[in-house]
Amino acid sequence: MTFKFRSGLEAAVAKDLAARKVKFKYEERVVEYLKPSTKHKYTPDIELENGILIEVKGFWKMADRQKHLMIKDQCPDLDIRFVFGNSKNKIYKKSKTTYGDWCEKHGFKYADKIVPKDWT
Repeated sequence: MTFKFRSGLEAAVAKDLAARKVKFKYEERVVEYLKPSTKHKYTPDIELENGILIEVKGFWKMADRQKHLMIKDQCPDLDIRFVFGNSKNKIYKKSKTTYGDWCEKHGFKYADKIVPKDWT
């Protein structure tokens, strides 16, 4: 059998095994595993007395959006809301989706520039 090895060392080890007539398989078995998750901490910008958590965002990066989806999934009892400089900003340059659109799609309440009175 001929194999395509990933390194010179793998080829040398296989060549030695073959020379000694040791039977072996090369990269046939697949072992599934989960990478352990890493623990992260989230510190809301503002916490109102009524328990509402406010994130104030001017520029909203993809990593922040992903983080908030994970937090929402893992902590569904938290009421996290966003105050944007402009909720009509696009999530990235050529996107049609605005910050507000994203919030609506994912069930987050949001406002522009100030915390609405009915949140307090």
